[in-house]
Amino acid sequence: MKNNILILGASGQIGTELTQKLRVLYGDNHVIASDIKKGNSTVLNTGPFEILDATDKESILRIVKKYKINQVYLMAAMLSATAEKLPQKAWNLNISSLLAVLDLAKEKHIQQVFWPSSMAVFGTTSPKINTPQQTIMEPSTVYGISKVAGEHWCNYYHENYGVDVRSIRYPGIISWKTKPGGGTTDYAVDVYFDALEKGNYECFLSENTQLPMMYMDDAIKATVQIMQAEESNINIRTSYNLSAISFTPQEIALEIKKHIPNFKISYNPDFRQKIADSWPNSIDDSFARKDWDWKHDFDLSSMTKDIIRNLKANKNMFFKAV
Repeated sequence: MKNNILILGASGQIGTELTQKLRVLYGDNHVIASDIKKGNSTVLNTGPFEILDATDKESILRIVKKYKINQVYLMAAMLSATAEKLPQKAWNLNISSLLAVLDLAKEKHIQQVFWPSSMAVFGTTSPKINTPQQTIMEPSTVYGISKVAGEHWCNYYHENYGVDVRSIRYPGIISWKTKPGGGTTDYAVDVYFDALEKGNYECFLSENTQLPMMYMDDAIKATVQIMQAEESNINIRTSYNLSAISFTPQEIALEIKKHIPNFKISYNPDFRQKIADSWPNSIDDSFARKDWDWKHDFDLSSMTKDIIRNLKANKNMFFKAV
């Protein structure tokens, strides 16, 4: 059966690039992008787009029937830093949207669901180094709380109703194509833009704050890979740990200086520092590597080289003057 895919939250940082990748794989007209607002021109102009509230089950069902959807990627979410300012709104979006989609799968309107979790499920009581797949999870943020709850809803719907729902815990995601959407790891995107545009960057985390990170290309690769894996290979129905690289703001700055020698970074930690301090320094993703053969392609050096090359090549898209 040909996959007909609906992406909820297609205008977000990951959703934008996931839409493009899936349209290459499955055909433009088989991947329906949707969001509560219109996205960038690439998403709008390369295939179908629908304005859609991810918490509105009946509206989602209407689109599912219209396009004969069998796969849903639920990428709509309010991220960590923004969610701390709007906790009840964040909870409603993050949980109501998931339950709406899981119900549609339970009712056999769709066959397969992807839902992203996050390293935000971990807290200060979780092991910081090589955080294991199964461990203490006591998150201190609304975002993290919603993701822990969501993981257990996913597992519940799989165990009780046979829903084929798959999930990965994203680390911080870094991309040059789209600006970030209010997360605590946003500095690792902003720093590249400011390095090229201004030659300096003021970081909202301290210089030695080590966090798990991943280049967008690897995040998209993992998302597609887990959804294409044989169902019998998916042994975790809460969410798989996912990892690639871990680094500090100081380390990313040193890597940038190899390409932009005069680049300067300063540090002015804000409320996001407390969030970052509650998260792991590194993550053990051996289950993903064993179950569905996950492997990352980019380290800090190759990622930095690729981002700077692409930003320079596309400077007219992003900068007034470089």
